[in-house]
Parts: sequence; structure tokens; C-alpha cells
Amino acid sequence: MSQSDSHDHAHAHTPKDFGRAFAVGIALNSVFIVIEATYGFISNSTALLADAGHNLSDVLGLLVAWGAVALSKRAPTAQYTYGLRGSSLLAALFNAMFLLVAIGAIGWEAIQRFGNPQPVEGVTVMVVAGIGILINGVTAAFFASGRKADINIEGAFLHMAGDAAISLGVVLAALLYLFTGWNWIDPAISLVICGVIFLSTWGLLKNSVRMSLGGVPPSVDIAGVRTFLEKQPGVARLHDLHVWPISTTDTALSVHLVMPDGHPGDAFLMKIATTLEHDFAINHPTVQIEVSEETACALASDTVV
Repeated sequence: MSQSDSHDHAHAHTPKDFGRAFAVGIALNSVFIVIEATYGFISNSTALLADAGHNLSDVLGLLVAWGAVALSKRAPTAQYTYGLRGSSLLAALFNAMFLLVAIGAIGWEAIQRFGNPQPVEGVTVMVVAGIGILINGVTAAFFASGRKADINIEGAFLHMAGDAAISLGVVLAALLYLFTGWNWIDPAISLVICGVIFLSTWGLLKNSVRMSLGGVPPSVDIAGVRTFLEKQPGVARLHDLHVWPISTTDTALSVHLVMPDGHPGDAFLMKIATTLEHDFAINHPTVQIEVSEETACALASDTVV
């Protein structure tokens, strides 16, 4: 009835290994959490405690993300034909949800403090938060080069960069407290921290949910993909076009191309695969060729794009 063929990717696509970045980032931030939480209690600073709680969530997030990277390298099996690459999608989703829980806890404590504002040790807060700027800034730099290619790495980068900005806010709040003596500044900056965390987390949550449900990755222009395929020589029409993430760095595509003049050969498929990877970051395409326009494919109506 029809002739079909499939093709994987034109060449291997190996993401950069961030194992050392994860190890150093986790170690630095783990030590800083202890320091920040301790001095948060000593200085009676909700802002420092809030930032310590956020840093704790980041360390757990880094651990989950690192674990997902390791699992993604597992070889495919008969049960998991793509290996465990999808674990990176689950890690990104977990990180986003965990941060939302942290926001709730920090915000609740800050609101309670508004009813009973207490003085803080401004100088201590400034020194500790200043250390946080350095540690989080260095950790963010470790992940900067991979943030555009992997939502998992992007999550790690945004967490660390956000922490550096938050620590800067804590420093400024402590400085303002030293000049004014206003006790409400500390819980107020805690709520600001919550807002910053939420804004930086929302995009990660939205994209991780979308990709976990098999949605088209945000980086893929699905309309552009359709136009590219429709314009290929000999293609009368296409149907059953699907694009979905295998992991945070690998994207798959399947499509049926109706080509009445006959199968164009392997070179045609190789060219499509190369362009899809280069122009659309789709590195696992499967293309089925149908040469008969008279016999309708059972999946001809199974497409909405």
C-alpha cells in the first residue's frame, strides 16, 4: 500500500557534562546553608533564614538534576527503548514544584513576623548575605554555558543566579535597616524574596509540565517544521505530524509524507534529518513515506497542527 522509511539523527548530539559543576555547586551551597541558617538565628533575621531555606531547596534541586543527568546516560533496554532520558524532565518538574513549596513556607513565616517585628543584627546579615552573593554567583557561572540547550541546566542556572540577586537584596535591606531602624524591613524583604523566586520558577514550572506531558518543547517552532516539510520536493501533503521531548536535550518527531511520484531515497531522508537537527533542534526524526494518494492512511486525520 505504501512505502515507508525512518531515520534517526544525522549525527550524534552529546550534551556537555556538568558533573563537576554540580559537585562543586552542591558542596559550596551546602556549607553556606549551615552558615546562613546559623547566623540567621543568631541575628534574628527572617530574610537570612528565608534565603537559607531557598538555598536548601536549590541544593536538593541540584541533587535531583544531577541524578537525572546520570540516569539519562543509562543505555536503552527492552523496556526503556530510549533509556532513562525522560528522568531529566521529571527532575525539572520536581524542582519547580519544590520551589513553590519553599515559597509558601517562607511567605508564611514572613507574614507572621509582620505581626511581631523584631530587631536584627544588620552588620551580621550584610556579611553573611555578601558571602552568599559570591558563592551563588560562582555556582551560576558554572551552568551559564548550558542554559540555552537544556531546561534542566537552565533551572540550575536560574536558581543560582536568582540566589545571588536575592542575597544582594538582603544586603541592601540590612543596610537600610541600619540607617532607619525599621524592624518591618526584614520580613518585607522576605516577601520580596518569595516574589523573585516565584517569577523565576513560573517559566520553569510551565515548561517542565508542558514537556512532561509530551508537549512540543518551547524551543521548537512547530509551524516552521510543518512549512519546511511541506515545501520538500515531491511532497503533496503531510499528516500525523508529532513533535515531543525524549529528554530535556533530545526531541523526537514523526510524520507521514505523501509523495505520489515515488520514494525519493535515503539521501532525501538524510537531508531532512540534518536540517531538522540544525534548524529546529530535532535530533530523533522518523519519516514515513506514502506513495499512494488513493489508499488513505488510517492516521491521515490524526493531526491538529
